[in-house]
Amino acid sequence: MTFKANAGLLSIWISLVSNIALTILKIVVGLLFASPVLVADGIHNAGDIIATIAALTSSMVSKKPADDDHPYGHGKAEVVASALVAIILAIAALWIGYHAILTLREPPESQSLLPLAAAVVSLVWKQVLYVYTIRVGRAVNSKSVLATAYDHLADVYASLAAVIGIGLAYIGERLDWSWAAYGDPVAGIVVSLLVLKLAYEMGTDAIDILMERNVSPAKLAQYEKLIAGEPEIKRIDRVRAREHGHYIIVDVRVGIPSHYTIQQGHDIGRALKRCIMDSDPDVVEVLVHMNPWNEGE
Repeated sequence: MTFKANAGLLSIWISLVSNIALTILKIVVGLLFASPVLVADGIHNAGDIIATIAALTSSMVSKKPADDDHPYGHGKAEVVASALVAIILAIAALWIGYHAILTLREPPESQSLLPLAAAVVSLVWKQVLYVYTIRVGRAVNSKSVLATAYDHLADVYASLAAVIGIGLAYIGERLDWSWAAYGDPVAGIVVSLLVLKLAYEMGTDAIDILMERNVSPAKLAQYEKLIAGEPEIKRIDRVRAREHGHYIIVDVRVGIPSHYTIQQGHDIGRALKRCIMDSDPDVVEVLVHMNPWNEGE
């Protein structure tokens, strides 16, 4: 297994252990001190455990080499996990919003410092995990690691809401600010909308990749420029490229002089493939189709 693969798997394992620890911390403290927002955040973290296990499994599957049944590799396993995380985030967002609305209709609970401390620990911990996993995910170009990072970001929002809500309630109770008791549920509603937006963006990206959307116009233009720079290629008929999880597959159709031999066409195709793969380390396969070109076209 490569260094990149090891780095990606390590980041997901760290995320899994952290999610288990934070889930236990939040639910236990939330139940002991009757903090609804902390219990809700703990249940949100329990969903994260499922999402992280999915990301871990898909990351291991995606690194398997191509075989007869999967000739293009297993890279899309990561995209499936990313879509699953998006679904879990959407469910968590609806749960947080529903719970916050219910809390608005109930008498405010008395607050203590321990739930506030637990929320602060979660906020700092999740921010550190987000920064770590987003850097690893971008470095290794792993959809499952990036999905885990965005899951941490959603937790940062949720923990921030818990800190603000519990903090306002704690301060308001001591300064006799009756309105401050409702800072908790209002912050929860705002966070649920932010998490829902994040889930929508992740889900849309995963669906686009599963539907084999073209890569960005900038990348296509980069490939076309490289192809045009090959002197033996007289015409560019089509350039397509699609993400296959953590790597890209490029499909090229070009015109070469019709009198060239099969060997000459083969050599040109190999040179073009090597040129594109050398320019973009994310490309693992270039499929080249040669069409005949005649003088005067």
